[in-house]
Amino acid sequence: MIVKNSKYMEPEQLIELAEKSGANASEVYQSKSFSKPVFFEANRLKQLESSQAEGVALRLWRENRPGLAVAYGEVEPQMLVDKALAMTKLNEPEIVELAEARSEVYPDLGEKVSVEELVKMGKNAIATIREEFPEVLCMGQWDCEEETTRLVNSQGLDCYHTDTTLSCFLSGEWVRGDDFLSVSDGQTQRRSLANEKVVQQILQRLEWAKENVAPPLGKVPVLLTAKAADLLWDTVQAALNGKQVLEGSSPWNNRLSQMVTSDTLTLSQKPDTGPYSCPFDDEGTPTRPLLLIREGQLQQFYCDRTTGRLIGMGTTGNGFRPGMGSYPTPGLVNLLIQPGKGSLHSLITQLDDGLIVDQILGGGAGISGDFSVNVDLGYRVRKGEIIGRVKDTMIAGNVYNILKQVVSLGEDADWNGPCYTPSLIIEGISVTGEE
Repeated sequence: MIVKNSKYMEPEQLIELAEKSGANASEVYQSKSFSKPVFFEANRLKQLESSQAEGVALRLWRENRPGLAVAYGEVEPQMLVDKALAMTKLNEPEIVELAEARSEVYPDLGEKVSVEELVKMGKNAIATIREEFPEVLCMGQWDCEEETTRLVNSQGLDCYHTDTTLSCFLSGEWVRGDDFLSVSDGQTQRRSLANEKVVQQILQRLEWAKENVAPPLGKVPVLLTAKAADLLWDTVQAALNGKQVLEGSSPWNNRLSQMVTSDTLTLSQKPDTGPYSCPFDDEGTPTRPLLLIREGQLQQFYCDRTTGRLIGMGTTGNGFRPGMGSYPTPGLVNLLIQPGKGSLHSLITQLDDGLIVDQILGGGAGISGDFSVNVDLGYRVRKGEIIGRVKDTMIAGNVYNILKQVVSLGEDADWNGPCYTPSLIIEGISVTGEE
C-alpha cells in the first residue's frame, strides 16, 4: 500500500503510534538518497540533474497478522498506520521475528565529489577515446550519490548508516556502413574513480574490433570476461538462496559438503568489502562474512530470519527488501569469486582456437541454469591471439555443467554490480553463428 503527499514524522513516533493503534509489534525502514548525475551524449555534455528521494516503509503486526504500507516524501502518520493495519486483515498470523534491541550508527566510508569534477572526468574520458577513434560517438554518465538507511523497531533496535558512492558509465558507438558496434564499461567506487582504467578498456576493445571474422563453431573453449561472467553468478546466487532450498527448487538442496563446481572456484560473501558494503540487513541483523563454496565444495546457504528458522539454520544476516514495498527475502550483500593468477592477456594466450565473450544480450539463466544468449561483443582467438570481432553469434548451455568446466581464473577481478569476479576460461560451450 502506497501513500503520498503527507507530513513528516520520525520513525520512533510511527512506532509509538502503531502501538497505540493496536499493533503488537512494528518496524520502520527509512531510506533517503541524493545525487547530481552528469550526462553526456554524442560526445558533448548533455545535462546536469539533481535527484532526491525519500521513502518510509512501516511493517507491523496486529494479532501477529502482518501489514505493510509505504510512503514517499513526507509521511501522514495516522494514514500510514491505518493503511498497514488494513493490510493485516488480508494476511494469516505468523511468527513475529524482529531484531533485538541495540543502537548502531555506522560511519560513511565514502567521499563526495563536486559536479565540476564529474564534468571534468567525463570530458577527459571522451576526449581520450576520440583522439584514437575520432569517428566514435560517446555517451556516458558520472554520478556521486549519497544514501542513508535507518531501521527502527518496537524491540528497541535503531540502526543507521550512510553510503557515498561514485560511479561512471561510458559507451562508444562505432558505425561502419551497415556494421554497428557498441562498446561499454563502467565503475563504482567509494572514494575515487579510476577513469583511465575504464577508458583504456574501451580503447582496447575498439582496437580488437577493427576486423570482423567468423566465429568458431561447435563446442569450443570460451573466455568470459569479468563483464560477461554474470551469466554464471546470477544462477549461483539463486542456487545458494535458502528460500530456493526451502521450496525445493535449488539443484543443490541436498549437496552440502559435496562438490558442485570445479575445484578452481571459491565463492564467499564479504559485506565489509568494496563499494557495495553494508553493515546490517533490512531486518536489522548485522551482516557477516560467509564462505559459500570452497574449492568447489558447497559450504552453506544464506537466509533471512524466516527462511533460516524454517530450514533450521537461523538467519545469516541476509534479509533484504527488493523494494520499499516488499517484505525482506534472502539476498547476498557482496559475492566475491576468488581470483586466480595471470592477467587477461595471459588467459587469452591459453586459447588455441576459442571465443572471448565480453558483452551479452538477454537475461541470465535463472534457477534452471539453462541459457541461450546472443553475444553482443565477442572476439575470436587463434593460437593465443585475438584476430577480430565476431558477429551474429550465440552461446548456449547449462550453468551448473559449465561451473564444473572452469579451467582457469584471471587475476583481473572487478566489480560487476555487487559481484566481484575475474575473467575465466570454460573448457567448452556450444557456439553457433554464421560461417
